Amino acid sequence: MTTTPTTRHDVLVVGAGFGGMYAVWKFRELGYDVVGLEAGGDVGGVWYWNRYPGARCDLQSVDYSYGFHAEVQQEWTWSEQFAAQPEILAYANFVADRLDLRSSFRFDTRVCGAAWDEDDQRWRVTTDAGDVLEARYCIMATGPLSVPKDPDIPGLDRFGGELLRAQKWPHHPVDFAGKRVGVIGTGSSGIQIVQEVGRSAEELFVFQRTPSWTLPMRNHTLSADYTAEMKRHYPALRESMRLNPTGGTRPVTSRPFYSLPPEQRRSVMDHAWEDGGHTFLACFSDLLTNEEANEEVAEYVREKIAGIVEDPETAEALKPRGYPILARRVCLDTEYYETYNLPGVHLVDCLKHPIVEVTETGVRTEDGETELDVLILATGYDALTGALLAFDVTGRDGRRLADKWAEGPETFLGLMVEGFPNMFTTCGPNGPAALANIITISENDVDWIAELIGWMGQEGQTSVEPSERAETRWMDHVRELAAGSLVRKANTWWTGANVAGKPRGLTMFVGGFHNYRAACQAVAKEQYAELEFSAPTAGAA
Repeated sequence: MTTTPTTRHDVLVVGAGFGGMYAVWKFRELGYDVVGLEAGGDVGGVWYWNRYPGARCDLQSVDYSYGFHAEVQQEWTWSEQFAAQPEILAYANFVADRLDLRSSFRFDTRVCGAAWDEDDQRWRVTTDAGDVLEARYCIMATGPLSVPKDPDIPGLDRFGGELLRAQKWPHHPVDFAGKRVGVIGTGSSGIQIVQEVGRSAEELFVFQRTPSWTLPMRNHTLSADYTAEMKRHYPALRESMRLNPTGGTRPVTSRPFYSLPPEQRRSVMDHAWEDGGHTFLACFSDLLTNEEANEEVAEYVREKIAGIVEDPETAEALKPRGYPILARRVCLDTEYYETYNLPGVHLVDCLKHPIVEVTETGVRTEDGETELDVLILATGYDALTGALLAFDVTGRDGRRLADKWAEGPETFLGLMVEGFPNMFTTCGPNGPAALANIITISENDVDWIAELIGWMGQEGQTSVEPSERAETRWMDHVRELAAGSLVRKANTWWTGANVAGKPRGLTMFVGGFHNYRAACQAVAKEQYAELEFSAPTAGAA
């Protein structure tokens, strides 16, 4: 028998999505010995796994790209306003090649556990390959959406046809021609799949429980003149993104809904609808605080659905009701509603006819069985906390993260956890997370962590964690903001409602990326007065 030796590093990064890639580059550039661990076979994070037909980012390409490296920005050229998965993955690979990031990662390596050694002031991380790695600092760049969730439907394991998952799609083309296909789930992934597969399958059956709000994307190719113009103005664009509540270049407004008379409100919405959903989302400033205004905008979108979908019963079933628009993730689509006008596309309203079980040959609802050749699960993720609770994380005095978060996640700035020294999370559950541009958040978070670690080196400190008071203060602020937002009124993965037994509640920071960034900067400016530090112990090296 052989014993795998323990390797020691300064910084250990978990995850090779955009946050993990940047963390590895940042700390390596600062001269630290850094290693990254990734369960997948290459870089890209969610875009490595999500290869389903129609997969596309609903943030503009200019937003969904790095701003930290001038040469990378100039050397890469986007082809569309909203990039598709193959191009996003190609971009991640380009960055990895250009900056030689793969040499610092171990791929096909899943973390099984992470434990803090108080005597040695280090994290001890074990992997499924039996490796043991120790590091002074551990950065969990696991992302808010990385642990797929199957629906709680009996019989999934006995389906005799082809079972596909949007979040772990095969790395080879899938042919739907001549097949009866079912899709369970009509969130962002489900909508993108439906509008693609509906045009290639012999018949498509969409099993919808809760309809989502979706707006026209109006995607288009980018001209050479425009991309050159964009590259010239990247510095100004990036600075604007850092000051934008969305962390991107999407328009924002301070105009309340009722500040305009009805005919002008209608004109604003008409123009934005034709321009694209990213513009429509920014028509009015108070749609997540004023229920009456929210309902008027919601009714406008319902009218649009009725005008597109030819069958009145199908159109009615596709209209979201019972929760505010914007309180559930608003999707951007390419002729999603038009897809239901195709003769082979059928909507199964699971509010009227709930799914009973998956059988050997298809899906049975209370109205009968639908026979299928292929069943696609587009049922989302155990979001925000799922990846961090997928393995055992043990902090000081044997405290388990799963126990600390039993009633919901609690952190300081979404970046640090009391009782878990030297552990940091990028795009953590109590920051803007899914409510802003994840790449802008990641760059902010990694830069803040790096600055803190650099300050610790200057001050001769080896470990840091937030005080209980600091964590409580931040969480009180997060909850206070959430209490005034209509986002809390929808049962979504934003609030943990898609996972049975998961604590319910809006734990993300809803105050906008610009205010989150300001809060992070304020902590650094005060020389981390709310954090607790310790100097080297006798056994630490």
